[in-house]
Amino acid sequence: MVVLAKGELDQIALPAAHPPPADVRSVDLSAPRAAAARAMVAACEEHGFFRVTGHGVPLELARAAEAASARFFALPQTEKEAALQLGYGSKRIGGNGDLGWVEYLLLGVTPSGAVPAAFASSSTLPCAAAAAVAASSSTPPCPLRDVLEEYAAAVRRMARAVLELMAEGLGVASPDALARLVTRDDSDCMLRVNHYPPRPAAAELVTGFGEHTDPQIISVLRSNGTSGLEIALRDGAWASVPPDGDAFFVNVGDTLQVLTNGRFRSVRHRVVVNGDRSRVSMIFFGGPPPGERLAPLPELLGDGGRSRYKEFTWKEFKSSGCRTRLAEDRLSRFENC
Repeated sequence: MVVLAKGELDQIALPAAHPPPADVRSVDLSAPRAAAARAMVAACEEHGFFRVTGHGVPLELARAAEAASARFFALPQTEKEAALQLGYGSKRIGGNGDLGWVEYLLLGVTPSGAVPAAFASSSTLPCAAAAAVAASSSTPPCPLRDVLEEYAAAVRRMARAVLELMAEGLGVASPDALARLVTRDDSDCMLRVNHYPPRPAAAELVTGFGEHTDPQIISVLRSNGTSGLEIALRDGAWASVPPDGDAFFVNVGDTLQVLTNGRFRSVRHRVVVNGDRSRVSMIFFGGPPPGERLAPLPELLGDGGRSRYKEFTWKEFKSSGCRTRLAEDRLSRFENC
């Protein structure tokens, strides 16, 4: 369970609210490529968020990973805190004071889908990839890590397919222009497993994970069918995402917004906890190599050829984001005037 010190509940308590359901577009990866690519581009331009069906990830594998994670989070707190090889942490989101009603596992992902040991740090932003180190031969076997490794490999393959379709829909000359960034040997990818326990009795509604955008290229999410995820619409209003135990959801990240010169929208989202059922979510963050220089793709600069963003490396962008609060606009520092 998440243990809050005196006064911390006041920092995450929210006024009761019940936003309407979001109209989330669906993209069927098993549909004809041209149709799927068009639907994906439309969804990324509208909300920067969409549901994926026909994804090819075995549902029995996803459910096994969720069940194994749930068993881990049900362990005594002392046993969870000793699981350094699984990158366990709780309640602190980033190193700058953000709190949430959440505990988590944070793991690095290799191109083959392996999940190396991640040593826990106070930062729970994906920029904690710097805390991930390769598993040594002395690391003991871990059944949970085994199933998460298999799951990560399957989701990584799906992420590649999604990015290839995006490039096709955008009319980018190289079909691998986006996908290669998350599949290279040195790509900075992470798997995060979040557990949101039932809300504390002292509050009607609490923040599980505060509002933010994801800094990477894309994030691929699924949950155990429990509600709580909300996205911000173009007008700033919040909308709830109906749970779907068979589909995956894809977020456009800040880096993809840059690569598309602002054509795709990095979606602001949050998780609220307002029920009596635990929520377990698993998120694959597809990030580029640390030294990769990032700028809008030439085909997407438009007639004027003007880039909305300054060129930067992923290491520079991630380091800048690690110095901010969760809700801050990280991209504003890299915009051209």
